[in-house]
Amino acid sequence: MKPALDTSPTVYIVDDDASIRESLSSLIRAEGMKVEVYASPLDFLALDRLKDFSCLVLDVRMPGIDGLSLQDELVRRGWTLPIIFITGHGDVPDAVRAMKAGAIDFLKKPFEDFALLHAITSALSNVSSAFHKRLETEELQARYDQLTPREKEVLLQVIQGRANKVIALELGISESTIKVHRHNVMNKMRFRSLPELTLAMQRLLPQ
Repeated sequence: MKPALDTSPTVYIVDDDASIRESLSSLIRAEGMKVEVYASPLDFLALDRLKDFSCLVLDVRMPGIDGLSLQDELVRRGWTLPIIFITGHGDVPDAVRAMKAGAIDFLKKPFEDFALLHAITSALSNVSSAFHKRLETEELQARYDQLTPREKEVLLQVIQGRANKVIALELGISESTIKVHRHNVMNKMRFRSLPELTLAMQRLLPQ
């Protein structure tokens, strides 16, 4: 079984300045969010995968690979997450390049705490809808996986609009047994009505 999705937002911080990493981490954790800090883009790129509900606070100027190059590499890998750039230089061309590549915000140091928190909130709201839709799909899949093979057969017939008598003939079992299976399916899938179940299964099962 696949591990459950973590529903808590995670904020990644990539900055070569230890004092910045510490202060930002404390600020964000105080707001109830998880934080992971990295001293360099290479450390961040060593991750196997990104958290499903996350954003990145990224310094622009760093030794070796800079923030903009990291952004380019993330795009190349197909790692999509909202990025908030922070910089002590306020280079307009850098800001334009970052925003064109999909960055959410570009904050010049020193910035107010509320400005960063507002940017993080905006960034997470961008991924919230897709994340929670995926969460619903994973939950639906987990319920479906609890059905017996026979219950899955009955479910497929039911969502096609077939009557119990027709399903019984198709599967070679009694109509009363079909009713029992339908009852079990509705309970395990946690739907009160057949239309709700049908719409949900249309999202889950390939057409």
